[in-house]
This record gives sequence, structure tokens and C-alpha cells, in this order.
Amino acid sequence: MSDSEDSLRRRVETWMAGQMPIIQMHGGESVVRKADPDTGEVVVELGGACAGCGISNITADNITADLMMEFEEITDVRVKVPSSGDHGSSTVEGGRGGELQYGTDDPGHF
Repeated sequence: MSDSEDSLRRRVETWMAGQMPIIQMHGGESVVRKADPDTGEVVVELGGACAGCGISNITADNITADLMMEFEEITDVRVKVPSSGDHGSSTVEGGRGGELQYGTDDPGHF
């Protein structure tokens, strides 16, 4: 990982923690999986209670729009949300490990 990618990743993670505290308040978690300053692509993964949440698509849309407004170098944001509401070591558990289980229906935010 380059220094500029690491820097963008850290800035996005810091922004997520400050701007999206509701995710943590509701038992969800997030992690920045990719932040490429050269291509402008950012991939955020939601986990924990976000899996199977009925409004996760709204959260994903808000994250996408807000990141693109906040960081001029970001031109493409993908937010991944596991389809399962299960928690534990076999799931994403906050985007930090486990096997990802994405749904087959397109929720409109990938």
C-alpha cells in the first residue's frame, strides 16, 4: 500500500468515525477496504448490526454522497453490506474478518 493510499484510507476512516456515529450507536461497524487516490475509488464495508438492517441501503447512499462531497479526490464509492443478520466469527463482524455473505438481490448501492 502506498503512503498516499494509506493516508486517504486513514482520512476516510477518521471521517467515517466522526460523521457516521449512528452506525456504531446501532451496533454496526465499518471499515475502509480500499482507498485509491490515483483512481478515486473507495470501498467501504459495513458489518455488525448493519447486516440485514432495513435501512442499510439509505446509510450506504448517504456514505457514498457524503464521501464524494467531502473528498475531492474520491470519484467512485462502493459500500458493501452483508446480506445476513448473523453475527459472530463466521460473519463479517464489523468488516474485520470472517467469510462475507452478500445477497444476490441488487440493493442499488453496490
